This record gives sequence, structure tokens and C-alpha cells, in this order.
Amino acid sequence: MEEKKVLLKKEDGIATITFHRPEALNALNVQVLDDLEEAVDEVAADPEVRVIVFTGEGKAFIAGAETSTLAAANTMTAIEYSRRGANLFRKIEQLNKPTISAINGYAFGGGFEFALSTDILYASEKASFALPEATLGITPGFNGTLRLPRVIGMHKAKELIFTGRRIKAAEAYELGILNKVTSAETLMDEVYALAKQIADNSAIAIMLDKGILSASESVPQDVAMGIEVGYMASGFGTPDQIEGFAALKEKRKANFRGR
Repeated sequence: MEEKKVLLKKEDGIATITFHRPEALNALNVQVLDDLEEAVDEVAADPEVRVIVFTGEGKAFIAGAETSTLAAANTMTAIEYSRRGANLFRKIEQLNKPTISAINGYAFGGGFEFALSTDILYASEKASFALPEATLGITPGFNGTLRLPRVIGMHKAKELIFTGRRIKAAEAYELGILNKVTSAETLMDEVYALAKQIADNSAIAIMLDKGILSASESVPQDVAMGIEVGYMASGFGTPDQIEGFAALKEKRKANFRGR
């Protein structure tokens, strides 16, 4: 049986998905994408999982796509590979559960694009980022050209994409890519503290929040206002809303069921 290149652990409502290919700096290939999708589908269907954390084993988060896969590609296989990764990353972006990238090292190419598809990005001070495709005569294929400008603006995104230069975690934070930079030693502790804080809140409310943010991202404000009202109203009468207001009245911590 082929060894899994993506590992899954669940504990206290938090799922940790670890890229497990350290000998190749966790580079993406077809098996990694297949194993990742299997893990993502499992946690998406598990009602006990409230938060999903992604990280890498060794000194890399994900050091991009496997170069041998790219070097051997032709136009049609490149299209197939791009669609495979882009569709999976979009699935992750649209999960109704919050996702956190714990970026422990290199996040290049597809690794950077993957991180951009998650909700919250924490990084070790040792992490570095790049979209180096222009230096290889190709372009990003997992929608980095779509997500990066939304985060840092078109002009800054063009600079990084056209030059392919590496940036360190501190600069990524200054650009607004990262939520927080930590020491290498405390990265996972800080990520799990954040994940626990989120997991203790209402999973229903967070699902609705993600729905609002996704649906209203690219529509006019008047349309977005109507979207927010609809999602907000649908939260009333749910078990979590009833429990939340009961806990407030009784001056105790809410015990959300998430259903």
C-alpha cells in the first residue's frame, strides 16, 4: 500500500492536515493532491471537526509543484494538472469550516497559492514566499494570479509575479498576506490557541459568516447588504443562537453544538 503523503489528525474539534513529503520539501504532485482531497473530504463531512489546520513536515510548508511533473508536461497535461489543483484549492476556499495555514517554511508556487486559499495565515519567522513561475517560463496555475491581487492589490501583486522574487515572513506580513508572524518554536502553539478560540464559538455562525464573505466578495454593495441580511436572519432559531442568548442571560459560557 502506497504511503500517504498527507497526514490527518483530529483532536478536540480541530483537524490537522500535514503535508508529509519532507524529502521533496512537500512538493505537490498528483498523489499529494489526491491524498489532500481525501483528507479534506473526510474533515468536511465530520460534524465533530470545527476548525482545519494545514501545515508542512520538515523545513517546508509546500515548496511548489514537483518540477519533474512540470518539466514533462505538454499543453494538455498542463491544463489537466492546473485544473486539478485549482479546483481542489477552490473547494478548500469554499469549505463551510474555518481553515488556518500554519506556514512553517518555504511556501513557493503552488504552496503560496494553497496558503492564499485558506482563511487565516500564520507563519514562522523562518517562512518565505514566492511565485517563481516567471523564472521558469511559465505562469501560476492554481489561481495565484486571482487571489494575490485581492489580498495585496494589483500593483504589488504584479511586482511579485513578474519578478518571482522571494519575500520573507516579515514582508509578507507588511503586505497584508499574513495574519501573524511567530517564532518557529511557538508557531503551532499559537495556531492551536487560535483554532481553539474559533472552535469554541458557534460553528453555525461561522459557516454563515463564511457564506456572507464569499457571496458578497465581488458584488455591488447594495447586493452585498441584502446577502448579509439573508444570512443573518437565517441564524435565528438555530440551536446555537438559542444557546448563545441563553448563556448570555444566564451569565455562563455557551456550549455550542454546531448543528
